[in-house]
Amino acid sequence: MSAKPDLKIVLCSPRGFCAGVVRAIDTVERALDKYGAPVYVRHEIVHNKYVVDGLKKKGAIFVEELAEIPENTTAPVVFSAHGVPKSVPSDAQSRNLFSLDATCPLVTKVHREAAIHFKRGREIFLIGHSHHPEVVGTLGQLPVGAVTLIETAEDAKTITPKNPDNLAFVTQTTLSIDDTAEIVALLKERFPNINGPHKEDICYATTNRQLAVKKVAPVVDALIVVGAPNSSNSQRLREVAEREGCKIAVLAQRATDIDWDKFGNITSLGITAGASAPEVIVEEIMDAFAERYTLHVETVSAAEENEFFPLPRQVRPEAAAE
Repeated sequence: MSAKPDLKIVLCSPRGFCAGVVRAIDTVERALDKYGAPVYVRHEIVHNKYVVDGLKKKGAIFVEELAEIPENTTAPVVFSAHGVPKSVPSDAQSRNLFSLDATCPLVTKVHREAAIHFKRGREIFLIGHSHHPEVVGTLGQLPVGAVTLIETAEDAKTITPKNPDNLAFVTQTTLSIDDTAEIVALLKERFPNINGPHKEDICYATTNRQLAVKKVAPVVDALIVVGAPNSSNSQRLREVAEREGCKIAVLAQRATDIDWDKFGNITSLGITAGASAPEVIVEEIMDAFAERYTLHVETVSAAEENEFFPLPRQVRPEAAAE
């Protein structure tokens, strides 16, 4: 039996779950433990099929709109980590639904920034991707027309505000650092008085995972991003790898997604995972490569992460004792 070829695996650190995702998943699991099944979840709690399927098996029912939830239910309804328009909690309240808000606190921060700018009478730009649930939620915090979406550098070059001296911008939390910096620079060049966030809206987890990929992508033959096609932060990691010169940069939800023809002649492989992808799938993919190669594993780190976000009050452990 011929010896397996050697393969150097370079793991990006940090990778995988961020504090906001852990909080969102824990909210659904705690609600199931405390109140029993079913627990309704509006939209995928996070953009990861493995996570969603696991919660379905435990008794979570995923819906896209509250109208899909039966009348007079006493089951909890969880709002996903991406945030929701203001109309959703309002609708839940009018139907006497018991809701739990699992919106990531860093998304809530963007909502608050937009609300403050609106109160101060500013015209608001939102840098983000249309139809992404986070963007839909942020746009839905304010009256229609109060926020204008900017998706590309071209948009930033051509947008015509009503009052160029009374502007503000906020951003989606899961964007490319480089693309966003280019858009912000264009806006600041055109509108020097534009108000931006005191601290970056792009979240720490998105930033750190992109920085790790920037370190690893130039020194490996290929890079796999564990994540879902509809996960914004995972797609941005793949784009960053390509931009940094990695010739083979692919997204994989599971080991079964791997096109082995692409990986036939590599001697080094980078692996990372989007903020909504569990570590168990990283291990599954490494196991798949271990069947074909003798692995030599190292880790390249871009940052230390120790963020923690408390759960919604209704499902905190101490709430049981109240």
